Amino acid sequence: MNLKDYILEAEQKEVAIGHFNISDMAGLKGIFEAARFLNLPIVIGLSEGEAEFFGYKQAGAIVRSLREQYDYPIFLNADHTKSLEKIKEAVKAGFDAVLFDAGKLPFEENIQKTKEVVEYAKSANPNILVEAELGYLGASSVILKEIPKDAAINKEDLTKPEEAKRFVEETEIDLLAPAVGNIHGMFKNAPNPNLDIERIKQLREAADIPLVLHGGSGITDDNFIKAIEAGILIIHINTEIRLAWREGLNKAFSEKPEEIVPYKLLPYAVDAIKNMTEKRLRLFNKL
Repeated sequence: MNLKDYILEAEQKEVAIGHFNISDMAGLKGIFEAARFLNLPIVIGLSEGEAEFFGYKQAGAIVRSLREQYDYPIFLNADHTKSLEKIKEAVKAGFDAVLFDAGKLPFEENIQKTKEVVEYAKSANPNILVEAELGYLGASSVILKEIPKDAAINKEDLTKPEEAKRFVEETEIDLLAPAVGNIHGMFKNAPNPNLDIERIKQLREAADIPLVLHGGSGITDDNFIKAIEAGILIIHINTEIRLAWREGLNKAFSEKPEEIVPYKLLPYAVDAIKNMTEKRLRLFNKL
């Protein structure tokens, strides 16, 4: 089974596949251990910045090695890739999916550039899945204090069903990441804004392809369940991974102030990421 098969299986089971981003091996190890413990398919994501740090070829090789060694459904996605040049790097490195992020561009320009990405990616690998973003969700590498500037939060700014239908028909993408009240990042002491569940239902019907929920960190459990029931099939988590990594290392430095050996310190981050990932996977799969 490939990633598309597992997405269709998730739809039949009325669950969602977890997509978790990494920047280093500690993140990958924690996420993979959680997925194996629960025996669930998993998608590993690397944004442009994360992939530049980790390495496109290196990420492709390591994920393939895990898939082959353990005969396990672990897949790799080039998350939030904003240029055709970087898409090409991911495709050549053997990624299973790519997200072309032109959500901040005008609608017509988004269609045009996304079509170019789909044509290239499918010509290079007919089995690769191409995802596109319709609506801007903001960006954050720190814990939020306010809604990201220009993020589509107001009802009139959310992805419109008629635009989603046209976008999918003209670009022939496989997956759509809409703006439905979700934002990238999370607040320190408060949940993120509620999702527009009715809009998710409308978009799933209009687009007629699997929907991907970005900005999952900070969303309430109840909203997650309702979003999955409304048609979300993949959920992205990143900020919570980063926060677990930081908290794990803080604990390591506190408990072992004299330790300097990475493989004795990093397991704290691995365990924190594993616990967080397991919690999310259980929720997404109704376990």
